[in-house]
Amino acid sequence: MINPSNGMISTSSAAANAQSPGLKTYFKTPEGRYKLHYEKTHPSGLLHYAHGKTVTQVTIANLKDKPAPSTPPAPPSSFSASSGVRSAAARLLGAGNGSRALGFVGGNGGSKSLSGSSRIGSLGASSSSSSMINTNFDGKGTYIIFNVGDAIFISDLNSQDKDPIKSIHFSNSNPVCHAFDQDAKDGHDLLIGLNSGDVYSVSLRQQLQDVGKKLVGAHHYNKDGSVNNGRCASIAWVPGGDGAFVVAHADGNLYVYEKSKDGAGDSSFPVIKDQTQFTVAHARYSKSNPIARWHICQGPINSIAFSTDGTHLAIVGRDGYLRVFDYSKEQLICGGKSYYGALLCCAWSMDGKYILTGGEDDLVQVWSMEDRKVVAWGEGHNSWVSGVAFDSYWSSPNSDGTGETVMYRFGSVGQDTRLLLWDLEMDEIVVPLRRGPPGGSPTFSTGSQSAHWDNVPVGTLQPAPSMRDVPKLSPLVAHRIHTEPLSGVIFTQESVLSVCREGHIKIWMRPGFSESQSGNNPDTLLSTSSKEKPLLSSKVGSSSYRQ
Repeated sequence: MINPSNGMISTSSAAANAQSPGLKTYFKTPEGRYKLHYEKTHPSGLLHYAHGKTVTQVTIANLKDKPAPSTPPAPPSSFSASSGVRSAAARLLGAGNGSRALGFVGGNGGSKSLSGSSRIGSLGASSSSSSMINTNFDGKGTYIIFNVGDAIFISDLNSQDKDPIKSIHFSNSNPVCHAFDQDAKDGHDLLIGLNSGDVYSVSLRQQLQDVGKKLVGAHHYNKDGSVNNGRCASIAWVPGGDGAFVVAHADGNLYVYEKSKDGAGDSSFPVIKDQTQFTVAHARYSKSNPIARWHICQGPINSIAFSTDGTHLAIVGRDGYLRVFDYSKEQLICGGKSYYGALLCCAWSMDGKYILTGGEDDLVQVWSMEDRKVVAWGEGHNSWVSGVAFDSYWSSPNSDGTGETVMYRFGSVGQDTRLLLWDLEMDEIVVPLRRGPPGGSPTFSTGSQSAHWDNVPVGTLQPAPSMRDVPKLSPLVAHRIHTEPLSGVIFTQESVLSVCREGHIKIWMRPGFSESQSGNNPDTLLSTSSKEKPLLSSKVGSSSYRQ
């Protein structure tokens, strides 16, 4: 168990205690301390592992105002009203999400009186109350969606309550991946992919309004593996795709769906003649769903990620290759091999210039879209790298005043139970020339270096680079923060979230935000703003905070 008061790990096993003397509740960076603010987990005693364990993944969902309500939504101050339905919904939703303010126990403190109430919507929901639905409650706020065993759990990010406010159980297979689209037009904003290959789209708001433990109002795709019975490996909405989404399966195929079409529509695709070649096949009928099949590789796909503008799609798999596609043109643009073993995760920078990958070689690769190659390796993990992400909310010190990004912050987590933070400043990275004697004159890897690749055909997959050809990054921060192997890291405006494979999530508050929270004083000013941050060292990896 984890004690939320001090963040220390306490277990009944003496051996476990010997191996885990206690995990720190903060870590230092040049801009200040990140502090463990609170944790989220699942009711461990009520989990069903009938279908085997699965790795926990986390999705952050920001629900906006309810679109075009038939009746005016109740104001936040009335959440504690005596109306049975309304107060039930308030307890169900934790009432901490009525405000986007920094107050993590509810915008006006009213949720404190509700936090001790019995939670109707969690695992203890009775069948007699399953019809209790409040359609007026808009559910606005930020939620954490995560899968453990045969269930999807939903927690209120802005509440310190450890337990989830909602659970959804699946009877035939385990949920393994999910994605949220905050700009969805028809209410169906949450995708859930199962180990069986089945895919559901649902309205998150509708799930929160219902107190039952099953999906409500779901659209079902690839029912019983009718199109592909391979495990769903990764799922994503197409940015700006007007309801289009893609599902990657463990057999190396990716399917494009449109949520507006019937999930039961007939879809048959030609037999794949060469498993090693990238091919695209479109459905034969206009009503078919999925509408296209992309055969990516021979062997499982492990992770997919769209660039922010939806132009490019990055895919990594067991074969160790990163592949980058022009999504609208259905064309392989570039890619490359890991140093060793499978690639497990990938992520884009906000500007679409860089891709992070992590995998079984214990390295974090930084891939440049301009140079179409690996431009840096991050060395610091002691085991497989299972999650990577750029920190798009961290603003780098800008010495030239042009407004261009001169430094990137990113994070990685691994099966070594550690979180690493890195600073990437491309102007400071020196790369040996691609050809020439060892120890020859170095050159910068920015701008002019891309001329080396002008004659490389589009769609060429680069072999694994030599160790001496790639510059090495050292982590800014390296900390063991969980007892179990980690599976993901997410950056929000106020915090960093780390998640382990077993379904335990820790929320680390950023410097400044943590001070204003701990004091619980609404008049406390944030001590650090993006413009007031101290100037970091210009050298990549020149300092390492390991306290």
